[in-house]
Amino acid sequence: MESLTFDLSEGGVRPLNQYLHGPAAGLEGKHITVINPDGAHNIAVGLNTAVQVTIEGHAGYYAAGMNQLADVTINGSASTGVAENMMSGKVHVKGFASNSAGASAHGGLLVIDGDAGLRCGISLKGGDIVVGGSVGSFSGFMAQAGRMVICGNAGDALGDSLYEAVIYVKGDIKSLGADAQIEPLGATDITALMALLAAAGLNHPPQDFKRIASARTLYHWNADADQEY
Repeated sequence: MESLTFDLSEGGVRPLNQYLHGPAAGLEGKHITVINPDGAHNIAVGLNTAVQVTIEGHAGYYAAGMNQLADVTINGSASTGVAENMMSGKVHVKGFASNSAGASAHGGLLVIDGDAGLRCGISLKGGDIVVGGSVGSFSGFMAQAGRMVICGNAGDALGDSLYEAVIYVKGDIKSLGADAQIEPLGATDITALMALLAAAGLNHPPQDFKRIASARTLYHWNADADQEY
């Protein structure tokens, strides 16, 4: 595999992203290493090629946002919006993730080894998110499709206004959001959890997780509900 290194302390983010937005034929199969990221924003955004990118250090806002096909590893922590609007591929944060990790992701896999902040998986539209630690409040808010696996604890209002997404939590849940409920864990859930945990490189008994899904009481407006749900 051909390797190439970009030092952000010398040229900044723009040359890196310009190179990564080049013709797919010249990028496929390459391994790009990014050194001295120093929390820079928008690292490796909008990728649309099967290229491997390793960021050696901490990344700022929107790292690996809008990702398609690429495999991005962050050997550090990531700030707000990592892998937001991801379409496919894989993004792996070896440290912690700040707010809105994986927001609006349509596909692909986001793995966070540590904790994630507020609103992890907000408006999830089909991607998979596996968090090795805990997540903050309002995670999974208005998640429409996809799956979230939380190996630690969850903050307030987990899954508020869920649609068809499913959330699995191993630890404690501080509170569930509107229309979210705990449901029995079935054989299909066990199979899904085994696959997702294996893909994330984590080893937890799938039977230890709780399934959270929508109670479907918010799907249609009820004029007789007196604004109480």
